[in-house]
Amino acid sequence: MSERPYVLLSCAVSIDGYIDDASENRLLLSDDADFDRVDAERAACDAVLVGSATIRADDPRLAVRSQARRDARLARGLPATPAKVTVTGSGELDAGARFFTSGDAEKIVYAASPALGRARRRVGGAADVVDAGDPVDLARVLADLAGRGVARLMVEGGSSVHTQFLSRGLADELHLVVAPFFVGDSRAPRFVGDGSFPWTSERRARLAGVTPIGDVVLLRYALSERYGAA
Repeated sequence: MSERPYVLLSCAVSIDGYIDDASENRLLLSDDADFDRVDAERAACDAVLVGSATIRADDPRLAVRSQARRDARLARGLPATPAKVTVTGSGELDAGARFFTSGDAEKIVYAASPALGRARRRVGGAADVVDAGDPVDLARVLADLAGRGVARLMVEGGSSVHTQFLSRGLADELHLVVAPFFVGDSRAPRFVGDGSFPWTSERRARLAGVTPIGDVVLLRYALSERYGAA
């Protein structure tokens, strides 16, 4: 068994690199065809991870939407939806969020050591809450997931989580969808924050594919030698 799962990062951005605007309403960057593509990618994974801030902001279900894909997973002896995973430094989680209440998928919360007690009090009845170190150690998280049989992990955000996976060289593949408009507001969240990344102007990431999908475009990057292995 590998020491960590194959990690696929998935994100949609505006032309100027924002993943949302600064309003209270969620900004839709993709179209129906791309949402279906993401659903297919999700169905092909063993677990899906988002940060706790994404749960608070977007209240995602993280479920496989297509009944045909759900049935196919069940026919293979898998749960209809991959395991749901989140990481939290504060333990500020709501057991009423759809992450915890929707579907019968396994739910796992990786909490920073100082926030472990708070996370267990808040969502311990709805998820397996695991000590992830102080601060949260993503390599430790990935090793634990591998031990649970997770071979392919899809990371769907948000900005802080993507920054941590990329800056620590823990991603094997990136799917970046670019929407044909600008946000133009520095108050809005971007794809990644400040960090020291393995890919620079001298060491460029390899572009593995470009696919137009309606009026958006999917850029597929190979980020490690494991690209395409899972």
